[in-house]
Amino acid sequence: FIFMFQGEKIEDIPKEVLMDCAHLVKANSIQGCKMNNVNVVYTSWSNLKKTADMDVGQIGFHRQKDVKIVTVEKKVNEILNRLEKTRMERFPDLAAEKECRDREERNEKKAQIQEMKRREKEEMKKKREMDELR
Repeated sequence: FIFMFQGEKIEDIPKEVLMDCAHLVKANSIQGCKMNNVNVVYTSWSNLKKTADMDVGQIGFHRQKDVKIVTVEKKVNEILNRLEKTRMERFPDLAAEKECRDREERNEKKAQIQEMKRREKEEMKKKREMDELR
């Protein structure tokens, strides 16, 4: 899970961060940690598709073209050791955090729209005053 700030796209993720994440995924996979040349699939949260008939841990994707793949050739212990030293485990409520973030974005958009309307009213008022003076 990578938290991205507003306006950032999945393509903006630095390659180093992406490879660190891919190595973690490979190391934490029961089957993947034993294999070489493992493909790690990643996509945005909104592209994940989960239906009731799917097994535990199984997911699908709404748009297959938005799915990205990175290949991890073999385990690099230096990366894993470096990441393990800085490990912090949290159990956030991701759905609640996303809802809060979406709410903040909606409020910002509303504020921008209100500001635009206020400016338009001021411009109309100035225009009327100029027309009256002529």
